[in-house]
Amino acid sequence: MKQFEFIETRLPGVIEIYPTVHGDSRGYFMETYQKDLFAAAGIDKEFVQDNESMSSRGVLRGLHFQKNHPQGKLIRVTKGSVFDVAVDCRPNSATFGKWTGVILDETKKNLFYVPEGFAHGFLVLSDYAEFVYKCTDIYDPASEGGILWNDPTIGIAWPELDIPYKTSDKDKKQLSFNEQSFSWFEQY
Repeated sequence: MKQFEFIETRLPGVIEIYPTVHGDSRGYFMETYQKDLFAAAGIDKEFVQDNESMSSRGVLRGLHFQKNHPQGKLIRVTKGSVFDVAVDCRPNSATFGKWTGVILDETKKNLFYVPEGFAHGFLVLSDYAEFVYKCTDIYDPASEGGILWNDPTIGIAWPELDIPYKTSDKDKKQLSFNEQSFSWFEQY
């Protein structure tokens, strides 16, 4: 039996992952990461930082990236449900400016790998969501960057909710996709 199923999205390098869940009347067990199996699937990265956040329904975080310390992220939701998005910011990529999204939730137990060179964001669909992720580089506040979450050039089809989205003041002031050079991602 395979421990993980790796599914390529329409953006090369962005992968949805389904772990094998072993469950019975007592509960369940699953592996969420195994270095050798992930490397064989093309995710041959060293993760150096783990993060966790909790957000309420309608919270939209993103679209974020780091310029000088780009982070690849291995993401999962332990409680609730989110719509998770990756935007290709690599100027030399055939999919530059394109996006893909998946629903991550506690029932499916799926993961989402977003490599370096991508902006990342998510919208909480459930009453609240606990969101955990591994990063390939440390958080560097001086290196923060972002794209306006509703940029029409990208055209992300965010799910409609019966409440307004809740975004931070910082996210409301991000630049549009076309106002940025993304030269710092040319190596990816």
